[in-house]
Amino acid sequence: MTKDSELASIGWREWVALPDLGLPAIKAKIDTGARTSALHAFLIEPYQKDGIEMLRFLIHPIQRNQEFQVECHCPVYDVREVTDSGGHREMRYVIQSNVRIGKGSWPIELTLTNRDTMAFRMLLGRKAMENRFTVDPGASYINGKLGPRKLYGL
Repeated sequence: MTKDSELASIGWREWVALPDLGLPAIKAKIDTGARTSALHAFLIEPYQKDGIEMLRFLIHPIQRNQEFQVECHCPVYDVREVTDSGGHREMRYVIQSNVRIGKGSWPIELTLTNRDTMAFRMLLGRKAMENRFTVDPGASYINGKLGPRKLYGL
């Protein structure tokens, strides 16, 4: 286990990339109260490809922009019952993807759920940050600001 003093810092919100999903920039809320990470997704459709259970889903990666969407494809990792912050339970697909924050990149699990009404398209839960970061609740974008419109060619 790494000592806290050796861990990099992360703010309460950060720009992250999910390159496996074709998402070069998405704003994430750092949520130490959430065990797993959650990613905004809608029109989630399971399908089979070469005997592998896959998912196709759409995402609005830019806050307050319902027009621009990205289509993602990835294997199903699991299906789990998740309790949201309001105490509501729902079954969610779980996927795995590499996440990139600053110069670091590593695999994480993400549950898929519609977050259109939420301020952030992604929550980065504590399992994804374990032994990597300390959270500075008074800081934002410690690991750099990404220009999503430019990265998406808008």
